[in-house]
Amino acid sequence: MLVRNMRDGTPQTTGRAKVSHAVVVIFLEFFAWGLLTTPMLTVLHETFPQHTFLMNGLIQGVKGLLSFLSAPLIGALSDVWGRKSFLLVTVFFTCAPIPLMRISPWWHFAMISVSGVFAVTFSVIFAYVADITEEHERSTAYGLVSATFAASLVTSPAIGAYLSANYGDSLVVLVATIIAVVDIAFVLLVVPESLPDKMRLMSWGSPISWEQADPFASLRRVGKDPTVLLICVTVFLSYLPEAGQYSSFFLYLRQVIEFSPATIAAFIAMVGILSIIAQTLLLTYFMRTIGNKNTVLLGLGFQLFQLAWYGFGSEPWMMWAAGTVAAMSSITFPAVSALVSRIAASDQQGCVQGMITGIRGLCNGLGPALYGFIFFLFNVELNELDPMTGRNKSTSQEPSEKQTIPGPPFLFGACLVLLALLVAIFIPDHHSMFKPLPASEEDIEPLLQDSSM
Repeated sequence: MLVRNMRDGTPQTTGRAKVSHAVVVIFLEFFAWGLLTTPMLTVLHETFPQHTFLMNGLIQGVKGLLSFLSAPLIGALSDVWGRKSFLLVTVFFTCAPIPLMRISPWWHFAMISVSGVFAVTFSVIFAYVADITEEHERSTAYGLVSATFAASLVTSPAIGAYLSANYGDSLVVLVATIIAVVDIAFVLLVVPESLPDKMRLMSWGSPISWEQADPFASLRRVGKDPTVLLICVTVFLSYLPEAGQYSSFFLYLRQVIEFSPATIAAFIAMVGILSIIAQTLLLTYFMRTIGNKNTVLLGLGFQLFQLAWYGFGSEPWMMWAAGTVAAMSSITFPAVSALVSRIAASDQQGCVQGMITGIRGLCNGLGPALYGFIFFLFNVELNELDPMTGRNKSTSQEPSEKQTIPGPPFLFGACLVLLALLVAIFIPDHHSMFKPLPASEEDIEPLLQDSSM
């Protein structure tokens, strides 16, 4: 049973918090954005006809850097004030750019960048799940949440592509906006608070220090303990290429591999279905048989193979084959989140998950910008697209030309994941709990007690 009663037997009119609440919130949020996959590619190209990859990287880069700066503060505040209010704020601002796509594309992309201040739903969700699960249940619960993210992308791009082709982009944006409003209403009216009342009342007297909110202080703290440092370096090196890939891969499939919108939707659905299987059945199996650390190593190995295949692959069948490997690599982040949550105290889950999300936010800033710059260096640009098929009418390179490395950014990402794999090997198999966060710079000590290599 994934849920335990966090209210000490006191009846609550809103019901008790459940993992299913977190699952619904994540599903609706990313289903709404998944519907916009095809319209987003069109609007992005129409708004920035020159250097599309580069501008896409810069937009996502600003959003990620703002997430990096805000994630520790939001995580620490949620430890004191509760998860529900911050779920409401993060979901609202993450979905706020959706209706602006048809109103004003420029405001849409500007809002995407600014929304990074609050676009840290995953950190609050993982802290929410940690509040209501036992330690031995947590990896399964995290796998379920991550699988829900994949499930939201299984059908939504295909539905969005179909509606766009038959009824226009305006209807797609309208449907996505309605789903976003439903998600906000669900958090406001249905989702109960996950933190125990006693814990929140005890925390109200404790002010949030600048050390807890400062993202750079978080980076300084991780260097004080070798175990936390190894975990964070692994997250950084592995998620940097993943963030860059996620921001540009669908553009890459249309530009270089010449996938049609329908083919892209089918590709996303296949990877999503396989990711659900990997993050539910296989993740649980691996965690029980080979352990937490080895599951992380296995996921990194799949990611390395996948990125190398994307980098050297030039035929459509290679993308489909690499996509199956990408689904297997999706077990890495829930395994890392479970590892981190195991070593955190119950009143530090939001701050700890915020620290990891902050590093991921930094990657969300650097990764897209890095990939966009590498595409720009190799003259890979999105030129005029056929509105019916999504294929290029003209490209920066002749179709007859075949590059030795069609996707240079993916190969660079594979090198980073190789470094992450080497770093993760040295993560200890056993960990102790995080110490409470220090109140001043002078009091900063290692985050873990008695970590042994």
